[in-house]
Amino acid sequence: MTESVEAKTETTAGTAADSVPGGYAAARLRLLQEESRSGPPRRTALAELTDQWLAALLTGGAREAGIAQRDGAAQGVALVAVGGYGRGELSPRSDLDVLLLHDGSADAPAIAALADHVWYPVWDLGLALDHSVRTPEQARKTAGEDLKAQLGLLDARHIAGDAALTAGLRTAVLADWRAQAPRRLPELRELGQERARRHGELQYLLEPDLKEARGGLRDATALRAVAASWLADAPREGLAEARRRLLDARDALHLTTGRATDRLALQEQDQVAADLGLLDADTLLRQVYESARTISYASDVTWREVERVLRARSARPRLRGLLGGRGRGGSQAGGAGAAERSPLAEGVVEQDGEVVLARAARPERDPVLPLRAAAAAAQAGLPMSLHAVRRLAAAARPLPVPWPPEAREQLVTLLGAGESTVGVWEALEAEGLITRLLPDWERVRCRPQRNPVHRWTVDRHLVETAVRASALSRRVGRPDLLLIAALLHDIGKGWPGDHSVAGETIARDVATRIGFDRADVAVLATLVRHHLLLIETATRRDLDDPATVRSVAGAVGSTATLELLHALTEADALATGPAAWSAWRGSLVADLVKRVAGVLAGEPAADPSAPQQTTAEQERLAIEAWRTGGPVLALHARSEALPPGEPTGTRAGAPASGAPVRLSGAPEAGVPSHAEPGEEPGTESIGVELLIAVPDQPGVLPAAAGVLALHRLTVRAADLRAVGLPEELTGPAAPDPARPVPGADPGVLLLSWRVAAEYGSLPQAARLRKDLLRALDGSLDIVARLAEREAAYRGYPRRRGVHAPPPRVTVAPGSSQLATVIEVRAQDAPGLLHRIGRALEDAGVTVRSAHVSTLGANAVDAFYVTDASGAPLRPVRAAEVAREVERALSG
Repeated sequence: MTESVEAKTETTAGTAADSVPGGYAAARLRLLQEESRSGPPRRTALAELTDQWLAALLTGGAREAGIAQRDGAAQGVALVAVGGYGRGELSPRSDLDVLLLHDGSADAPAIAALADHVWYPVWDLGLALDHSVRTPEQARKTAGEDLKAQLGLLDARHIAGDAALTAGLRTAVLADWRAQAPRRLPELRELGQERARRHGELQYLLEPDLKEARGGLRDATALRAVAASWLADAPREGLAEARRRLLDARDALHLTTGRATDRLALQEQDQVAADLGLLDADTLLRQVYESARTISYASDVTWREVERVLRARSARPRLRGLLGGRGRGGSQAGGAGAAERSPLAEGVVEQDGEVVLARAARPERDPVLPLRAAAAAAQAGLPMSLHAVRRLAAAARPLPVPWPPEAREQLVTLLGAGESTVGVWEALEAEGLITRLLPDWERVRCRPQRNPVHRWTVDRHLVETAVRASALSRRVGRPDLLLIAALLHDIGKGWPGDHSVAGETIARDVATRIGFDRADVAVLATLVRHHLLLIETATRRDLDDPATVRSVAGAVGSTATLELLHALTEADALATGPAAWSAWRGSLVADLVKRVAGVLAGEPAADPSAPQQTTAEQERLAIEAWRTGGPVLALHARSEALPPGEPTGTRAGAPASGAPVRLSGAPEAGVPSHAEPGEEPGTESIGVELLIAVPDQPGVLPAAAGVLALHRLTVRAADLRAVGLPEELTGPAAPDPARPVPGADPGVLLLSWRVAAEYGSLPQAARLRKDLLRALDGSLDIVARLAEREAAYRGYPRRRGVHAPPPRVTVAPGSSQLATVIEVRAQDAPGLLHRIGRALEDAGVTVRSAHVSTLGANAVDAFYVTDASGAPLRPVRAAEVAREVERALSG
């Protein structure tokens, strides 16, 4: 293989030596099209090919400009590659970072002519060029003022011309860097932190920036700069391989897109994976995440060491002053300079801000020591030293199976430490200790989650869930089971099929290995199997249906397990991301838990034929709608209570608050786009709850949903149900002679919506009511209006995106004794709920209640429907209705 690479380089050298741009372009194209050469060999060959071409350009330009030459090399000028080109890491669409260096002996017109001779052919080929012309003194001055320029010069490499000139610059730049390191390194760290704030963490992003995100190529380059300062060095294990994989991915991305991009967009991932010979896009992302994790961990360790060294250096002058200027040999100086060691646990001490092993610790004789050290570090809020983790990984014996009680207790202590658990867990994982303790962890490690609601990989989500669960541990009687269930609830995602079913089996095995008894193993298995039960039931099922509550009670089995499952549900949702939890979702789950607890306590079940409970406000709205014969609107501005000092948008789950505003169609009334007057500071708006009461009639659901879509209101959640009226109002006398209600009492429908404006502020309530009246009487053609808008959208150029999977409509058998439950899962889009409502109306069924939930870009809706007589649909008819709705949504 080496011979073939060398042969190819020799073949292209003659072409590159020709300064004609076309010769280089043809050789470059042949090189990039070679399937047999990729990765580092191709990048090296591309850099060598470019060197030869630029060298020929410099030589020819120097000859034309009258610059002296010796042995075929121009004197007093040099062409220098810097940055990625200097490192020989040219990707297919990389910029050429080039410095034309001169010693000032040639006159300015000659240097300008030489520069033009080199730069213009590069531009003529359409290659991106980052160029500069400087003397060594100018280059050093620029580097001293511009950190990015200085970083580029650290990788300076001679291309052509006066080699001594380049060597002198390299020596001076490195000397300057080392002398300025105490000032420059903190600046470099701040640059990295700013990039992380802007671009996020590469190891968790579905569309990561391979260069700029934390753990990307920029951070790998920063580690080289730290090493060049001689203050600290990064952990070398796996770092070069991680960098190589990211560069390989970037090469394939450039060839796939034909553009100089570092963003691994969703639509490119399959092709990039294929070009790299990987199984699929998930395999690609997992490989990218593993590389980013290696670089991120190395960065954390390296910057801690830099901070320690700089802290020690700043302390030396103060120490010498306190000691009266005595030298190092003084006993007082030696005693004062010794780092203190504070005991944390058996075999574990704190030294210089890190957790290290005690001098008497013997990992080879103490298999629990890794967990004990990790738990002590997490509880103390300190990082584990690299040396300690590596010693534990190399020397610690495997734990016996089942684990001794102390090992299990230390794992629970580690998981219960809160936010500090994450860094300690990552340190253990970087050295392979987690997969040694929990072999099943390997399947979820760095596994991507395609659902955009999730902000973490599977493994990090599990750790984050444990972190969230630690804050809820006072709500349960067995916090140890809660924390272990949090760590294992998604462990089945590495296996085919339903991850909850697969996870139950794995959880039983892990819990047994950890040393829990049979009863505890059964509880953990139940928690993992049903960790989605409460949130899915609360948001997609009718809680007033006794069958719903009984099914949950049957699955949970006991009040103690219900208590744990409630806390696990909240922790899981909070760890998932902002879209997965809110005060509204929390109230639904709490309501379900209260009802299930009643069933488990033996309380009598609710009478399914009894009218549903309504609030005083809902009853007022229903009466007004019945009296007026038209829709009545009201709203609440809802907000999340945040703890003091917590930034807006960082937490959900506190009780909802907000003041109601009546909007009965008065022209001056409107919906506020801000928090209500008198709202307490430290709250975060989560949208508007819109209540609509309207006399029961065909088409209410599609009409209301269509009006909201026309007004660009995004429906986050919705509920529809019939409301009973007081008996005194449903007698023979019409309540309002001017507006008699003909025939029998039609009843009133109450629609509860949680909405937010798609763009700008919320519309005026008078317009909403007016359009709703027109939609109900048929004078507003919602279908045509929505079609016009969709046609207008198609006229705008759009970014190419991933095609969403087709909608799926199913029947949920056994979910209710009073109605048939039709489940709809589809990509959320304007007018979706309107289309579903129309399809159900066209199918001739009655919507008894509806439960709408939006998670990110996914809509998950459940509709309780009956036939004309109010009975559940027969199975065959229910299947027909599901197919009709699915066809309507797919068309």
